[in-house]
Amino acid sequence: MPDTPPLFEASHLTKRYGQAVVVDDLSFHIAPGECLGVIGPNGAGKTTTIRMCLGLSVPDEGSIGALGLSMPADAMAIKAQLGVVSQFDTLDPDFTCAENLMVYGRYFGLRSAVIRERIPRLLEFAALSHKADVKPGELSGGMRRRLSLARALVNDPRLLMLDEPTTGLDPQARHLMWERLQVLLQQGKSILLTTHFMDEAERLCSRLLVLDHGRKIAEGTPRDLIARHLEPDVVEAYGNGALQLAQAPALTALARRVEVSGETVFFYTQDARPLLDALAAHPRLRTLHRPANLEDLFLKMTGRQIREEG
Repeated sequence: MPDTPPLFEASHLTKRYGQAVVVDDLSFHIAPGECLGVIGPNGAGKTTTIRMCLGLSVPDEGSIGALGLSMPADAMAIKAQLGVVSQFDTLDPDFTCAENLMVYGRYFGLRSAVIRERIPRLLEFAALSHKADVKPGELSGGMRRRLSLARALVNDPRLLMLDEPTTGLDPQARHLMWERLQVLLQQGKSILLTTHFMDEAERLCSRLLVLDHGRKIAEGTPRDLIARHLEPDVVEAYGNGALQLAQAPALTALARRVEVSGETVFFYTQDARPLLDALAAHPRLRTLHRPANLEDLFLKMTGRQIREEG
């Protein structure tokens, strides 16, 4: 059976602002029904990439094809089949939840009767049926994000582009948002997702791009990336005397790699048992033994130094 052509494909995208190269020769594709995650530190080029994919910013080099069409020549036809949730709330504060959906649907040229028929289903999907006549300012942050997602679905898009859709939400609100996104994937929607939350990327994304300084530095499934780039076991040690242990030859010899972040020492190892036995001789320490995860991958590839916005 021949491979299904990608729903979306970006080839060799480059974007400069003055002398700064913000996106540097970036290529990727999204298959039908796939969630592609884009992760990277502040300034990695994630939002600029999304803006180019939406036709809001023109690449200096490279090309974008989507849904059998090309950007920017067919920008309007592509946008008609996209759903977008941006980082920041763009709901109209003067309209109720139902009116926000109605007005947004009209931007796509949908007839009022069609939108009116979709509104109850969209509000139910967003768990906001009881808030139809409430304005966004009266909603919690999680409710507003779900309304933004419902609004992005008003045109029944084939591809959703979500730029950090759960930033600022509490854990319960994030989990409810994840549940809704999983439903969309099960329905066959495709998603391009940027996120700072590694647990979000691991739960939702079938494949990941890791960006840094505008370049793709890794690509693959979450499990494959972890297996390819990391030792399988991690032991975290913190408490009195932990930082001194990062220099102790008897302990560092039992790990493939040792890193320090704040007051915690991270030992990365193929077999944690000898290391845990050795750490037992330091009863004032607190230790955590766990499998390697996406956060370890992210920090190994992009560093532990905090980068400010801007």
